[in-house]
Amino acid sequence: MKYCPKCKKMYNDEVEICSCEECKGKSLKPIEDESEPVYLCTGDVIERDRVQAALEDSGIPSVFKRHGVTANSQVLTGRDFDGFDILVPFELYEKAYDVAVGIGAIKLEGEQVLEEQPEIEEPMQDMSRAKRTTVRILTAILFILLVAVAIYGTDFITGLIKNLFK
Repeated sequence: MKYCPKCKKMYNDEVEICSCEECKGKSLKPIEDESEPVYLCTGDVIERDRVQAALEDSGIPSVFKRHGVTANSQVLTGRDFDGFDILVPFELYEKAYDVAVGIGAIKLEGEQVLEEQPEIEEPMQDMSRAKRTTVRILTAILFILLVAVAIYGTDFITGLIKNLFK
C-alpha cells in the first residue's frame, strides 16, 4: 500500500500520484512504518467526536487533522463548522474501517439508507373559514371560563381560610 504524505489517504501500489485536489498530484510513498497515521474518514466536529469515541471503545487510537479552517465562524457563531480528517495507525486501519462502517460514519457503495417514515392515519383537512372562526371563538370563550373558574375558586378557598381564623 502507498499513501500520500500530505493528506494521508491510502492507494493501491499501482497508483503513483495522489488524486485529491488538495495535494495537486503529489507523489505517493510506500508505507514503511506500521504505526504511520492514515486517513479513515471525514466529518464535522460532532461526527469527529462520535467516531473517535467508537474507536476509543474498540481500543483504536486516533487523531484528527483540521481542514477547511474557518476560525472566524467559531468566533461569530460559537460553533465549529470546520471539517476534520480522522487518522488511525495503518496497522489498525482494517479494524477502524469496520468500526466506522458499523456506526455509519463510512457508507459502503451501493448501500441504501432507509429512513422510517411515521405512518399518518388520517391526513389533516383544511377547515372552512366559518368553521375556523367558530373554533377560535369557542376556544376564546373556554379560556375565559377557565380563568374565571381559577379566580373564583381561589377567592372561595381564600374566604374559607379567612373564616377559620375569625
